[in-house]
Amino acid sequence: MTKKMYGVSKQRPGYDNMEFIELTIPEATEDKVLIEVAYTGICGSDIHTYKGEYNNPTTPVVLGHEFSGKVVAIGQKVTSVKIGDRVTSETTFYVCNKCEYCKNKQYNLCPYRKGLGTQQNGSMANYVLAREESIHILPDSLSYEGAAMSEPLACCVHAMYQLSRLELQDTIIIMGPGPIGLFLLQIAKEIGATVIMTGITKDAHRLELAKSMGADVVVDTLTDDLAAVVQKVTHGRGVDKVYDASGAVLAVNEGLPLIRKKGQFIQVGLFSSKVVDIDTESIIQREIEYIGSRSQNPYDWPIAIHLLDKGAIDINRMITKVYPLEKWHTAFEKVMEGNEIKVIIASNPEDF
Repeated sequence: MTKKMYGVSKQRPGYDNMEFIELTIPEATEDKVLIEVAYTGICGSDIHTYKGEYNNPTTPVVLGHEFSGKVVAIGQKVTSVKIGDRVTSETTFYVCNKCEYCKNKQYNLCPYRKGLGTQQNGSMANYVLAREESIHILPDSLSYEGAAMSEPLACCVHAMYQLSRLELQDTIIIMGPGPIGLFLLQIAKEIGATVIMTGITKDAHRLELAKSMGADVVVDTLTDDLAAVVQKVTHGRGVDKVYDASGAVLAVNEGLPLIRKKGQFIQVGLFSSKVVDIDTESIIQREIEYIGSRSQNPYDWPIAIHLLDKGAIDINRMITKVYPLEKWHTAFEKVMEGNEIKVIIASNPEDF
């Protein structure tokens, strides 16, 4: 265990206000587990936090919630995890265990929930503290790099398996060919659905990647007629489901009227603004079910880890850049440039 610990901390609300600071290594007591971090993925919500657009974080707080590592210390009440275990962790750090959602293990909806990287120090550091119930031990065949993808993949499993129950015969649109959109695509093709993936002109390389990952049709909505494509593919019926991973209001409003009557729209991407103008006419007149998908819960993780372990997710093409912890700012800049797919941070490269 290193004698010093450093982390990437959001110090105050507003744009940037981020610092690379020295921290005290937390102690593993009670049901807590101390993890030496291997890799952390940079999430879109981390970028929103950097820009001051995401009001959820409590400051100061160390960012990071998509991670893998090995256990280096455990609390006295921990029984299912041991020192040396290769692990990842759900983002839930604290819940009330009393509300109706906690009783059903829907921890993502607990009103008192505290999450890693938002209200509790996260994994963009040398070490992170997690609770035992949130820990998942990794299969020996799954790499640390791949395991760092388990959290965003679990969010996509939550949207596709738990909330909307994607089926083999479905024809769907996935809006936004970023990391989440590409995870959704790979899950959908594993199930066997027909997928129309949309993006804009600057996403050309990502749309090409989506095509090579199995997308049946890719559409640049700035130059192509998405409505005409849907008309042709579905023989005028409309798609069964739309999954928005873009968080772009224009994309959402373009997709809503293309859903068949009694179809579903699943909102996975975060908007940069809390209140947006949505095409409610399409929702009402077509009796569309508009579903919000928030994070993930324990039911999603075994499926996500299984998909990663069996090779259903192309880890090598998803991860396009790796930076050491001290180069975190360069890593954030690369994500914001929009040319990479998934950028991850190596917290302790000498140990993994």
